[in-house]
Amino acid sequence: MIRVGYDGKRAFFNNTGLGNYSRDTIRVVSKNYKENKYYIYASNKINNKRLDFIKSNKNIYVKTPENYFYKSFDFLWRSKKVINDLLKDKIDVFHGLSNEIPYGIESTEIKTIVTIHDLIFIRYPNLFNALDRYIYLKKFKSACKRANKIIAVSQQTKQDIIKFFNISEEKITVIYQGCNNIFQKELAIDIQNQVAKKYDLPEKFLLYVGTIEERKNLLNLLKAISKIPNQKLVVIGNGKKYKRLCLEYIRNNNLEKNVLFLKNISLTDIRVIYSKAEIMIYPSIFEGFGIPILEALFSKVPVITTKDGCFSEAGGPSTTYVNPFSSEEIKNAIIKIQSSKELKNKMIKNGYRYAQNFTDEKIASNLMTLYKSL
Repeated sequence: MIRVGYDGKRAFFNNTGLGNYSRDTIRVVSKNYKENKYYIYASNKINNKRLDFIKSNKNIYVKTPENYFYKSFDFLWRSKKVINDLLKDKIDVFHGLSNEIPYGIESTEIKTIVTIHDLIFIRYPNLFNALDRYIYLKKFKSACKRANKIIAVSQQTKQDIIKFFNISEEKITVIYQGCNNIFQKELAIDIQNQVAKKYDLPEKFLLYVGTIEERKNLLNLLKAISKIPNQKLVVIGNGKKYKRLCLEYIRNNNLEKNVLFLKNISLTDIRVIYSKAEIMIYPSIFEGFGIPILEALFSKVPVITTKDGCFSEAGGPSTTYVNPFSSEEIKNAIIKIQSSKELKNKMIKNGYRYAQNFTDEKIASNLMTLYKSL
């Protein structure tokens, strides 16, 4: 029996990428290796439905600061003082799920792992302000230097860690992300019909899933569909400044009736929307991995995404890859899939088969092997 500690901030407070990774990591390991004890360290507990699996797992414990001061200034607790709680709970392995581990933990007997998701702030500095870049660089590099082992979520991220931080290749293990198990299940027809009615989904539509920001590149997808008559696009995600730019393009090109924006919806509803989609298009410029690609493959939906980078690791050989800066390439890929039922069915069949490399059991086994190796 081993005791594993996790940084729980993202698991409780983030419902997108890092939060999904945190929750899924804890869920798959605790479900498949019930003989161990798992401790989630979070400044506050909030009622997050995506953490409901904790209630049925007697081997998961949520720990918060006992001192009111550290509840109020949680960054001080998370970055250092949490070590006292880890020692008190006799933690064997601490896994920093989102690019950091507590300062000073390397001076204890607790073994440490940090997951590095991407180094986008180095590759694309123009997308981040100077202060954020400074903080990320200091935090990420320090964690990589001090941790016993590093998990990279893709070969792309592994190579970036080696290149930019001068870390030994032997210290880094690539363990791919999975996705929530709801995407790995079939949903009843009546549930699907209810969701379709709830959101008034078009009979046929393209799908985009992700934060609406410059790096995710929704605007080029909008430009692509503006060139194809009668296309409907459902966008699941939210944004600020870049979203306003997209909305302006929609207005200027009379696409108001062609694009449906949805946000803050349940995982069950998202799963249904995937299954109803004709094609999922993920034109992101750069990612550490690309979870929506996996979600689509498990949901038996053809995928168009970006060539190069990590995207082929998530999408496999049957996904269609394009230059994300070329709306013309995106347009042509959409038309090609829509024009061939044979191609579409082949992409669905082979994509679903490829997704079996990312099941809960395989992800959990890879993680536990690394934990026990320390």
